Amino acid sequence: MTNLEELVQEINRFEAIIAEWDESQRCVVVGLKRAIEDLHKTALKRLIKSVKSESISALRHAVDDEVVYAVLLYHELVKPPTPPLEHRLQIALDEVRPGLQSHKGDVELVAIKLPDTVEVRLIGTCSNCPASTLTLSQGVEQAIKSHCPEITKVIAVSSGSAVDNSQSNLTSPFALKRGSTWLRVTTVDQVPESAVLAVQVAGNSFILSRQGDSISCYHNACTHLGSTLDGGKVENGIITCPAHGFQYKLETGECLTVPDVALGSYPLQIKEGKVFVQLR
Repeated sequence: MTNLEELVQEINRFEAIIAEWDESQRCVVVGLKRAIEDLHKTALKRLIKSVKSESISALRHAVDDEVVYAVLLYHELVKPPTPPLEHRLQIALDEVRPGLQSHKGDVELVAIKLPDTVEVRLIGTCSNCPASTLTLSQGVEQAIKSHCPEITKVIAVSSGSAVDNSQSNLTSPFALKRGSTWLRVTTVDQVPESAVLAVQVAGNSFILSRQGDSISCYHNACTHLGSTLDGGKVENGIITCPAHGFQYKLETGECLTVPDVALGSYPLQIKEGKVFVQLR
């Protein structure tokens, strides 16, 4: 008996042949295919309704056949299998890990408490960062609930040990170390007062703003999860992160959402109308 793999290969062979035809010929084939599929789908719906009314177990048994299942899935008459909860949780955590790991943090799954609760642990600098509560609610929790709608409670448990942040820069978790290299990034007249100017220099991204005669330069990364800030709205000298709503004073870099985590600032020099930044 022909198996599903052989049937799929046969379909692919004909599709490859049709792909070489001109557009008018392909349109005829596509129209015929759509008409046949609509006929089959209508017939299958009626068949399912009839079998279901007689014996639901018989219908379930029929769907166990791989060819029957494949055809019903193609016509969207059955739902694809849902991956196990633990697998979907790991996918969700993997989505947020790059942002956490970029400032020496991470997250791990601790426990699944059915029917609606999971426990996670923030580790590294994330475990006692002043923004850890928001990191959990706006980063980890959102990702988990997106992939696992049955989960309504995400609880952070303590790591049980203190994290040494003596070498960490809580001013900006995404900041790099300062150096002594000065590079030209723009000119004074290109730096706006009611907006920010985003520039890329030597692989680094900065935002610059002007307050009167004073110009400020910051790393173009929100201190929450590292989202870029240059697309954020600026009002009254305050920029709002477009990703999660964190707000910062452009004059000082102070974070108004979580006061203990400010933007990482960069020293500037202005020579003959040109703006130079000291790389980190």
